[in-house]
Amino acid sequence: MVSSEGSSALLPQAKQQGVTKPISVSGPTETDVQRSLELEKFLVDAGLYESKEEAARREEVLGRIGQIVKDWVKQLTRLRGYTDQMVEDANAVIFTFGSYRLGVHGPGADIDTLCVGPSYVNRDEDFFFILHNILEEMEEVTELQPVPDAHVPVMRFKFDGISIDLLYASISLLVVPEDVDISDVSVLYNVDEPTVRSLNGCRVADQILKLVPNVEHFRTTLRCLKFWAKRRGVYSNVTGFLGGVNWALLVARVCQLYPNAVPSMLVSRFFRVYTQWRWPNPVMLCAIEEDELGFSVWDPRRNPRDRTHHMPIITPAYPCMNSSYNVSTSTLRVMMEQFQFGNKTCEEIELNKAQWSALFEPYFFFESYKNYLQVDIVAADVDDLRAWKGWVESRLRQLTLMIERDTYGKLQCHPYPHEYVDTSKQCSHCAFFMGLQRKEGERIEEGQQFDIRGTVDEFRHSINMYMFWKPGMEIYVSHVRRRQVPSYVFPEGYKRSRPPRLTNQLSHEDGEGCRAGSRERQFKRKKDPERVDLRQDKLEKRQSIRQQKEVSVSPEIPCHRSASTSQEHLVSGFVGMNENAEVNGTCQAGVGKVLDFASKNSMNAETGSTRREIQTPCTKNSEDGPNSSTVTTLTSEVGSYEDLGIELVAGNSEGNTGSSEGSNNVGSSQGDSCEADSDLHLENCFVDGNRVLQDRLHEELEPNAVLGMVLNSRAGVDAESVQKPVMRLSLTSTVTA
Repeated sequence: MVSSEGSSALLPQAKQQGVTKPISVSGPTETDVQRSLELEKFLVDAGLYESKEEAARREEVLGRIGQIVKDWVKQLTRLRGYTDQMVEDANAVIFTFGSYRLGVHGPGADIDTLCVGPSYVNRDEDFFFILHNILEEMEEVTELQPVPDAHVPVMRFKFDGISIDLLYASISLLVVPEDVDISDVSVLYNVDEPTVRSLNGCRVADQILKLVPNVEHFRTTLRCLKFWAKRRGVYSNVTGFLGGVNWALLVARVCQLYPNAVPSMLVSRFFRVYTQWRWPNPVMLCAIEEDELGFSVWDPRRNPRDRTHHMPIITPAYPCMNSSYNVSTSTLRVMMEQFQFGNKTCEEIELNKAQWSALFEPYFFFESYKNYLQVDIVAADVDDLRAWKGWVESRLRQLTLMIERDTYGKLQCHPYPHEYVDTSKQCSHCAFFMGLQRKEGERIEEGQQFDIRGTVDEFRHSINMYMFWKPGMEIYVSHVRRRQVPSYVFPEGYKRSRPPRLTNQLSHEDGEGCRAGSRERQFKRKKDPERVDLRQDKLEKRQSIRQQKEVSVSPEIPCHRSASTSQEHLVSGFVGMNENAEVNGTCQAGVGKVLDFASKNSMNAETGSTRREIQTPCTKNSEDGPNSSTVTTLTSEVGSYEDLGIELVAGNSEGNTGSSEGSNNVGSSQGDSCEADSDLHLENCFVDGNRVLQDRLHEELEPNAVLGMVLNSRAGVDAESVQKPVMRLSLTSTVTA
């Protein structure tokens, strides 16, 4: 709990922690203390703290795992012919890291653990084979999943119902003492890179706790920010957002900048600082130092690859690395948008205009975009799905990067770090979604399109590299529009009703619904007699075209058809420009084999939809190879009286052959719904590394509070700031009518 004992008049002069002096050493007011008590109560009521019984159970499980690895090492020592004394002294030690080590884990959270063993016990055979088999035979162990080819090799399982992520590090000692200090740099002698990465989890956690001025305030603030990040959909390292260690480092830096602040102040300052942070200037808790061991450290002056990082958050333990290398341009944009939301909400809380609950309102992902990519993952059984899903999920970030690369950043992706399960399917299934929109401010030419078929095909080939593939493991990629999002993604099984729109709506007697566009365009339509006169002609033409195209049907592929699937499904889409495209019928997303391509030819705005047959992905066809991708069709509609935009064609390939087939079908369209969009504008600028945070921070900053990067080395390189071009985002809201 917090207290008001530390008023600013009684506080001692804070020493410098981190690479700069504090922004402010002021202590809390009575109001700040009260807000912190309210925040802690909110976190308790939200169920973020585990019970004493669960805490004791975790300790018991860790003790049992510790005994298992000790027996495992003794067994290997005996098998390899060592003396009886060596067998008796043989040892392995279990360490924890991550949220459990930092003291911010919640009920049901997994425990990140590291097993440190002697030099003669290796990872590939002894850990992933012998220890794996030992665990596999134990009744307490379930859901055992080895991931030997991960960036940090890990074995995941549940022990007596508690999730465990177990790493292994073999250090250069014949006997591992019970009190081995892995924070000492000597443990890194004569070890390989995967071992360094495995050891660094514990070493970083220990350093974080040493570098924050108040551990309890740090823990409360971090627990709050992790909960916020999960509610707002930006908590996932594997998807390209930030994971536990990233959030811990960001919070720890704010604690250094405001050493005497209580949690309510730290949460508010967190958003204030990071909404104005000049990325890619790095966040660091201490200076980067090199060591004679020669491991590579993060240094954009020497390593060209480090210059490509968008949101560097540097670990404080040698060798210092960028913990957030997964962040892409698109995911950084999403996080900055959410930081803006947090900052605005905290300002309202400080003005007593809002409660803490407002900060943790969930992010309505499926109301934020007009177009989505749906990635369906299916397997023969639950165990196969667990392994297959883990592999596909680890590669989803690559799909985001590929789309950014192939569209030159003009098509922005928002991968959502949450999996959804369609319980109505007979096979084991889960799905992930990505929001799609074009980058605001880009000039769009008539007929321009984003063709990402090759991108999806490349993504499929990367998925095919899975060495543990089994029959039944399939992946399907398809395009869905907002109104076609399947009902199982919503908590109650149905879509949340939208609030009343702020835009003007045009209603039509023929049921076309409202058409969204600018007020100026609406005015022009009213003044355009040609549009009124041609209306009946267009309806007749649309019916005529539909009758002509009915003879062309999508190829039938044997599978079980979903009961809710209609005979015909019309799919039309593009990224955020065309408000006139509409859908007739309900599209079941992500289900189907290779279907039909959209014609790339310019089509009339009233007849630009494409029909495709929808089929379930649960049917297994051995001829399809390891996996398949659905052809996803996104067609723009270009009219003579409106500049409506971009055609997006999302890719397909079938099996390993990469073959595709389909037919062009044109059906009728109906009016889409109107909505208001938030436009993000990117502007490039150069940041002087010696400059400090501006705007609302400038009143609190001292002249020497530099938030740039400082690199120190034993080679005698002077401290310096790095100047690099960065992307700064300013959020403006626009409403289309």
